[in-house]
Amino acid sequence: MTQTLGFAAFSAVAPLGPWSFERRTPGPRDVQIQILFCGICHSDLHTVRGEWGPIAYPQVPGHEIVGRVVSTGAEVTRWKAGDMVGVGCMVDSCRTCPSCEEGLEQYCEVGMTGTYGGVEKQTGLPTQGGYSNAIVVDDRYVLRIPEGMDPAGAAPLLCAGITTFSPLRHWKVGPGSRVGVVGIGGLGHMAVKLAAAMGAHVVVLTTSPSKIDDAKRLGAHEVVISNDPAAMKAIANSLDLIIDTVGTSHDLEPEFALLRRDGALCLLGGSPQPHHYPGAFSFIMKRKKLAGSLIGGIPETQEMLDFCAAHNIVADIEVVAASAINEAYERMLKSDVKYRFVIDISTLEA
Repeated sequence: MTQTLGFAAFSAVAPLGPWSFERRTPGPRDVQIQILFCGICHSDLHTVRGEWGPIAYPQVPGHEIVGRVVSTGAEVTRWKAGDMVGVGCMVDSCRTCPSCEEGLEQYCEVGMTGTYGGVEKQTGLPTQGGYSNAIVVDDRYVLRIPEGMDPAGAAPLLCAGITTFSPLRHWKVGPGSRVGVVGIGGLGHMAVKLAAAMGAHVVVLTTSPSKIDDAKRLGAHEVVISNDPAAMKAIANSLDLIIDTVGTSHDLEPEFALLRRDGALCLLGGSPQPHHYPGAFSFIMKRKKLAGSLIGGIPETQEMLDFCAAHNIVADIEVVAASAINEAYERMLKSDVKYRFVIDISTLEA
């Protein structure tokens, strides 16, 4: 076993703090990684505070991991010591179901193993995430960080990036597409950057006039104030795809009215409370679709990283010390970040 220092939640209500624990001894197909940076995702907060169901404590969150390979098992051929690599939201899956065989491991029909909050097949112990100085991962779930990409800015791509890239790819967004993005936060700002880089006309929907300038800086072609009925009516029946990143309950009917025939509204935000959904005729009259999407598989995540490198895209981040994680959680609840906190793991101290 390998002694590891992390920053863990000890209960749903206690502040996170330092915790020493053991990683498994690397096996023949394992990669041992020194973690350099780890993004802070809103789902980290929901999970450790028990808002998405019971978890085992202590729990080390973090699934936006960038680091360097320290060592590899005897059967590993894809990675070598010194490689800059990433680990996203999953560290294993069954590998044999139809979804896994298609490279869609996030939809594993047996259930993917989460980077934290899951159970290691190798040991039967809870998986622990990237708010730590090291991790051991099966080589098939490790990703290459392209040369020259800022490692801190790359970290949120492992969740926020792929979560927005996957539906854009699934709905074949490209030149001529009109894409709406609801919510400009960790996910939304990546959706704008990626859709614009794919050649789409991007329309940001926000309730905050203060976000107009920033949305345009990110690549939006139009910004519509979504609680202005006249502004919403002006773009009715005009969008091919809407990416909704809002994680709280809200009325989907006004968004649905913006879709063209055969358009799709894709939900990415995980709201614990139900939304108000459109009625049947909203679907029937123009063959519209309401859908959801979950991160991306390993091949698609690598495609996303390479796409971002080719288009000089990383997340907009604020780097924080490990000692500021609890403060970052409170600021995140107030949307006081543009647009993702990333932990400098070199600041982690016992």
